Amino acid sequence: MSNQKKNKESGGIDAFFCKVIVTVSIAAAALFLVCVVLSYATKHLNNQDTMAVRVAMEQPDIEEMYLTPNKYSRPGKSLDKVNGVVVHYTANPGSSAKENRNYFEGLRKKGTRYASSHFVVGLEGEIIQCVPLNEIAYASNKRNDDTISIEVCHPDSSGKFNETSYESLVELVAWLCNEYGLEKDDIIRHYDVTGKMCPKYYVKHPKLWKQFKNDVFKYLDEQKNKVEAIEE
Repeated sequence: MSNQKKNKESGGIDAFFCKVIVTVSIAAAALFLVCVVLSYATKHLNNQDTMAVRVAMEQPDIEEMYLTPNKYSRPGKSLDKVNGVVVHYTANPGSSAKENRNYFEGLRKKGTRYASSHFVVGLEGEIIQCVPLNEIAYASNKRNDDTISIEVCHPDSSGKFNETSYESLVELVAWLCNEYGLEKDDIIRHYDVTGKMCPKYYVKHPKLWKQFKNDVFKYLDEQKNKVEAIEE
């Protein structure tokens, strides 16, 4: 066989394998693209389902009593992301939600300290909102920039929340977790940020704190089940 003929055959074989490699590469790329699209579509649909439930959940009864903008209790700084909810106790036994809200308001004139909270839950289960959810509150130290804070009133020095306050707190935290897509571990105490004995009773009784978080997500599941039942 002449060298010229061998070269032609060799060239034909090389061309054939090149075509096979190109075809396989194109097929692999197409398959990869399909997988990516399907993965995105699945995640997108799941997110849509989750958001549908979130939008449908009913907001607790909240009275808006926003603090006057000032550098001591409502600085007006933007809260760009919410990664958690921080629970506090007022450390002022027997005081009402309105009284604690007014204390924060009074700081703009007194200027004795920097303090506030997004919400205060009262002894009768009332919920007062002091700061809009798109602004930071001065409550949780280094976590002010990415958390929503809740002060809870308590009847005595033990710091234990009464049943009515507890139920309102569960509803409020569940609603916030639903709104911001938070998990159980995203519900924290002031103690978990700084080591401060706050909320006192639930630092001394960690099992009851764990129970509180379980109650929040039990309530959240109940609300989601109601929504699903209505949609069906």
